Amino acid sequence: MSTLTTDRPARTSGLAVRPVTLPRVLVSEWVKFRSLRSTWITLVVAVIAMIGIACAVGAATSSHWTRMDPGERAGFEPIARSLVGVNLAQLAVGVLGVLLITGEYATGMVRATFAAVPRRIPVLVAKSVLYAVVTLVLMCVASLVAFLGGQHFLASHGTTLSAPHALPSVLGAGVYLTMIGLFALALGFLVRSTAGGIATLVAILLVVPGIGQVLPSSWRAHTLPYLPGEAGASLFTPRPEDPHALSAGGGFVVLLAWVLIALVAAGVVLRRRDV
Repeated sequence: MSTLTTDRPARTSGLAVRPVTLPRVLVSEWVKFRSLRSTWITLVVAVIAMIGIACAVGAATSSHWTRMDPGERAGFEPIARSLVGVNLAQLAVGVLGVLLITGEYATGMVRATFAAVPRRIPVLVAKSVLYAVVTLVLMCVASLVAFLGGQHFLASHGTTLSAPHALPSVLGAGVYLTMIGLFALALGFLVRSTAGGIATLVAILLVVPGIGQVLPSSWRAHTLPYLPGEAGASLFTPRPEDPHALSAGGGFVVLLAWVLIALVAAGVVLRRRDV
């Protein structure tokens, strides 16, 4: 009996404990990411929304062309018309960004995650890098297919990928959706509630800009262009309707600042909370 008791530590003492590294955390997060059915359903919804809306809008515009008034034809922008699906895709991408962390809080899996990675910041970095790469690839491809499909249905009223601003707008849509996803991920870490995170995201992207429209024009010019949605829209809108809209470069810098501030705040809160 005493022999069996002394043998047990000898068997376990040979087990190697591997240090926690970012590549290992990335592998762990990738396993969780790809094993969730909701992850791929949400991403597929975003892709279908972009492509389906682009084709539907292109076909509707082409069939309605002869009944459009001259002013509407003069302001027609074929590139932006094919990327209008970004407005719906951003919600799908944002919801998934929130769910990636709030889902773990809801199920209690986050305790196991932080027990395996006590420093916690590598979890934030791994989730951010992983989601950014997946979203950037999928959304750039979806944006390209949406553009080509939309121009196909626009027929003679459309344009080509070699047209000025076409390719930058297509890639800009993918970059914008990726950054919105990262912003939503940071909100998930900050709020830790699925309903609260999604409500906050919708308020920032849709509600606040709508309320801002009732502000005096002098206020709108100095506030609305710097909201994340409006700033990011400059990445895929060749001819914005708002004369005070930021340039593509300026919009990218403003949106990047929103994302970085949110991620830094998420990192600070993540280290200070017990769970």
